[in-house]
Amino acid sequence: MYQRRGAELSAKDRALAAWLWSGKEAVVAGNSAAALLGAKWVDARLPAELVTSRKRPSPLIVARNETLDAGEILTVAGVPVTSPARTAFDLGRRSGLETAVIRVDALARATGVAVEDVQPLVEAHPGVRGLKQLRRVLLLMDAGAESPQETRTRLLLVAAGLPHPQTQIEVLDDWGRVFARIDMGWREWKVGIEYDGSQHWTDPRIRTNDIDRTAELQQRGWILIRVSAELLRHRRAVIVSRVREALSLHGCHF
Repeated sequence: MYQRRGAELSAKDRALAAWLWSGKEAVVAGNSAAALLGAKWVDARLPAELVTSRKRPSPLIVARNETLDAGEILTVAGVPVTSPARTAFDLGRRSGLETAVIRVDALARATGVAVEDVQPLVEAHPGVRGLKQLRRVLLLMDAGAESPQETRTRLLLVAAGLPHPQTQIEVLDDWGRVFARIDMGWREWKVGIEYDGSQHWTDPRIRTNDIDRTAELQQRGWILIRVSAELLRHRRAVIVSRVREALSLHGCHF
């Protein structure tokens, strides 16, 4: 593989380079498999991951000598890759619940992999390490998350004892057309949560659209709680308090 001097390698680039290092005999796995399967937000700084019997990988390659069933492998652009279900099975068992859910969410959004696809692997490997966490990840995974911050927000609400929010709620106008899609919330109680990235504050066009959209949702009885990076990083209790108050106001008892 060749790159321009000074060019930054993507997670896909690292995966392909590692596979070539293996003599095209390895199966791309883990985060590298997620990248080749189309998942976003895979950290390009992480080592590439392979299932291979080849020894002495470089510091930028993690090589695991594991046995994969035929149904756990598929081919992406000529490269053998662990299937979405097997990739979710591997990523969900790794230490760090929040990170694991973020990664599995992204994989589910890209591939459509669901709990029922991973469950047979759980049953086939009853003593594997990390299975306890994987079961929690499968209860929390949601393909509707469009960013790691949306996943973090959802996990915060669930950890606070609030009902599991629905993701990507479509709200229709008077003509039955979708005029708004809310990141997450509860349609029953008309409470929505939106994570606003920096573009929502710096782009005048997006900001204007947000204001108009929020006003229209309020007219239809919705309470919309906006979450920023600063709130999520430093004032999580404020988010939970605002959501609790909105749900209580609209008749949700928990």
